[in-house]
Amino acid sequence: MNISGGQAEPLSKTRRKRAMSELQALGEQLLTLPDERLEAVELPDELRTAVREAQRMQRPDEARRRQIQYIGRLMRDTDVEPIRQALAALRGQSLTDSARLHRLERWRDELLADESVVHELAAAHPALDGQQLRSLRRAALLEREKGRPPRSYRAIFQLLKNVETAADLPLHDDETGQH
Repeated sequence: MNISGGQAEPLSKTRRKRAMSELQALGEQLLTLPDERLEAVELPDELRTAVREAQRMQRPDEARRRQIQYIGRLMRDTDVEPIRQALAALRGQSLTDSARLHRLERWRDELLADESVVHELAAAHPALDGQQLRSLRRAALLEREKGRPPRSYRAIFQLLKNVETAADLPLHDDETGQH
């Protein structure tokens, strides 16, 4: 604070440049989002339009660099904290989705390695058709043995994914390793 007048001191040129660079970097993070995720972020119309325009620019050239600077300039007049929070939430959602897919892949691998997993899954999830899962397991093992395309292998994944989605519960507790 300034002693005379109680106003905050103006930012130094270095701090202003650093703040502008941070806003540009935040804007560049917006450029990496697919359309449906960009829609989920609350942005002023002018900023959303500028981001979309920059996304359409394919080559990293001078025009795109200027567009990113423009996005940073627009963000000066925008409350960026909600944007930061939305991007963090989207990153977290992406990590959660990845963890879910990896969990389902592990289940499929365990299922192919040991037929008793079919019984455990069927017991834990009544919506699961155990006979269908056994049949897909046999077909996937045969496909692997004969070097055929992995249709049944993929179908097992889809079946497990559908059962987990319908139950809205994970098929597997990662903490305890229990099925």
